[in-house]
Amino acid sequence: MRDTGTDIPQAIAEEAAGWMIALQEEPGDRLCRDRFEHWLDQSAQHRQAWARLQIAWQALGAASPVLKESWQGAARVPALQKPQHPRRAGLARRAGMFGAAAAALLCLAFIVGPAIMLRMEADYRTQTAESRTITLEDGSLVHLSGASAIATDFANGRRAVRLLAGEAFFEVTPDKNRPFTVDANGVEVTVLGTKFDVQADGDLTVVALAEGSVKASVGRDAPEEFLAPGDQLTANSATGEVSRATIPVSDIATWRDGKIFVVDATIGAVVEQIRRYHPAWISLPDSTLASRRVTGFYDLRNPDQALQALVTPYGGKVRRVSPIARLISRF
Repeated sequence: MRDTGTDIPQAIAEEAAGWMIALQEEPGDRLCRDRFEHWLDQSAQHRQAWARLQIAWQALGAASPVLKESWQGAARVPALQKPQHPRRAGLARRAGMFGAAAAALLCLAFIVGPAIMLRMEADYRTQTAESRTITLEDGSLVHLSGASAIATDFANGRRAVRLLAGEAFFEVTPDKNRPFTVDANGVEVTVLGTKFDVQADGDLTVVALAEGSVKASVGRDAPEEFLAPGDQLTANSATGEVSRATIPVSDIATWRDGKIFVVDATIGAVVEQIRRYHPAWISLPDSTLASRRVTGFYDLRNPDQALQALVTPYGGKVRRVSPIARLISRF
């Protein structure tokens, strides 16, 4: 998992920001508050992330932080105050507030730090919803998905690429004397000449082979994995879990045609993929919903519709908090 540059992982910082939005949008929702309290009590890191975000939010001067006592030492989170304005006016006021402050909130939620580091490390990168094809020094092609980045090393006879973020489809020029390697989250894929897709989202690395053969090393103590066309390998760097599946070759790297196909993936992992094609920041603080597993096609050309199709069968809703923020929840 990428870290935020502090002792708080980025995923937890983003969850805290998601709860901030949820509590501000529905200040009288008891179920929302109860779920937030449960999240807050799960770990000291959750409380630390919440405290830092509350202080940062207050520094914006846009509004008093919600549940202020939760980071000032109170034993329990108190009941929320009822809105002092009619619901419609209150929601409109909050939407305007989020529209003005959402970008600052993202920065204060520790997201800017990793973005700056990514910019410094990357040799090639793409913006949200941007695809790009890169020709490497050896003639190999790299098709970069949206919000993706790679670093390359062709010095001293090497052919090495690091997938820093996102997803890429590789068409490797054959060279028996120089293996081509791709590293993503510590998973190393070695090929001589082939076509394959690699995806890195948080702790997950997914490798899918379209043509030829590849060898994947997922750790020092783990056996090497050999893939044939249609094989898909998923490795979780946090748990060490490795799984395999077989999918139609035609369904590999369908993001190049504006769609994604997932097999037994968590909703959280699919949201990560859709994020690369959505101009808004997307928060999914509900860990139970995020852990549900799905299989299916989702249209990246309409990311809001894709999000709704993803979570609706499981009771989820996509809330448009502002033009640049979406909140996914079951309440």
